[in-house]
Amino acid sequence: MKILLAKDAGYCFGVRDAVDLAYETAEKHGDVYMLGHIVHNENVVNALDTAGAKVVDTLDEVPDGKPILFRAHGTAVDTWGDAQSKEMNIVDATCPLVWEIHEEVKKLESEGRKIIIVGDHGHDEVVGIASQVKDPIIVATPEEAQALRKTKRAGVVSQSTQTIENVQEIINIIMTKVFDLRFVNTICFPTKRNQTQIKELAKQCDVMIVIGSFTSANSKRLTALAKERNKNSFQVTCADDIKDNWLKGAEVVGVSAGASTPDNIIDEVLTKIKEIGNVPEEIVYG
Repeated sequence: MKILLAKDAGYCFGVRDAVDLAYETAEKHGDVYMLGHIVHNENVVNALDTAGAKVVDTLDEVPDGKPILFRAHGTAVDTWGDAQSKEMNIVDATCPLVWEIHEEVKKLESEGRKIIIVGDHGHDEVVGIASQVKDPIIVATPEEAQALRKTKRAGVVSQSTQTIENVQEIINIIMTKVFDLRFVNTICFPTKRNQTQIKELAKQCDVMIVIGSFTSANSKRLTALAKERNKNSFQVTCADDIKDNWLKGAEVVGVSAGASTPDNIIDEVLTKIKEIGNVPEEIVYG
């Protein structure tokens, strides 16, 4: 058996920096508080909680003097304003690429365009982007795009972890609805890179393993891309999820992971596959 590990599997730089900042802040202040989970991965959340990074529902739950960490996904404008008015100790872990989307969407609005965001309803990142402008429209699927009314001027951005295929399909529909359309491709480059690798890798393998939480949108998208190209594709959250019979008779096993999957989980999955297949080491692909 041969194991091919996608070169860019796992943490993107934005998530890695946010998680590191949470650990550093907790160590410095004893505790750090966050409005929601820093990443969509249960293993990371549990480890951070043990280290002193606590999840709260509102700013009022943060004890006086304790830092509030704004996560990589971005934070709604009103929440920023509330924290600043309370003179809270804000630790900003927003991904720089998410900040760029905030700036782009504000530029599009300044041009007098109706804002359309291609993204998942209720997702933390989408909520943060939407808060930057007035009355944006959020479109998650081609069916929702078909239901849009015709508009003279519109500007479109996307959630950073959308699949290229979904955005392309939606944009093609929006083009028939808008006379003056400006689209800024805000799918981030780590997402594009990871998606490209998994599309190529899934076709070359007998079995494809995607590591990531089922609460992670980008992990589920990677799994969907793999399954479209290889029916023997499986998503796992950790090494314990792997079933020996998946790998029976497999000559090549591909492995990738979502952007919120830490290195130690990837290493444990690789170790499990090596034990099943009696393989000494993996080969990095991409």
